[in-house]
Amino acid sequence: MRIEVEVVYARAQAQTVIGISLEEGATVEDALRASGILEQHPELDPSSCPLGIWGRAAARSHVLKHLDRVEIYRPLVADPKQVRRSRAEGERKRRR
Repeated sequence: MRIEVEVVYARAQAQTVIGISLEEGATVEDALRASGILEQHPELDPSSCPLGIWGRAAARSHVLKHLDRVEIYRPLVADPKQVRRSRAEGERKRRR
């Protein structure tokens, strides 16, 4: 039996969505390879880019289900905790 999945990579300017059909029991890694997305986006490092399924972190060995959405995440530009701290510090300084 075959399953249908999407492989998605979003950049600031555009999003790439590739629908593929795989054999049941296929993994996240299988989906990445079969989609060809790594060839379309050579800036991606397949060994280190974070991955998820529907917004939740997933290992490359995770077995996919029908209609899963494999997401390739970009590295964070800034640490969200540090950004919040800086913003809060700026607010404190303005109040003084």
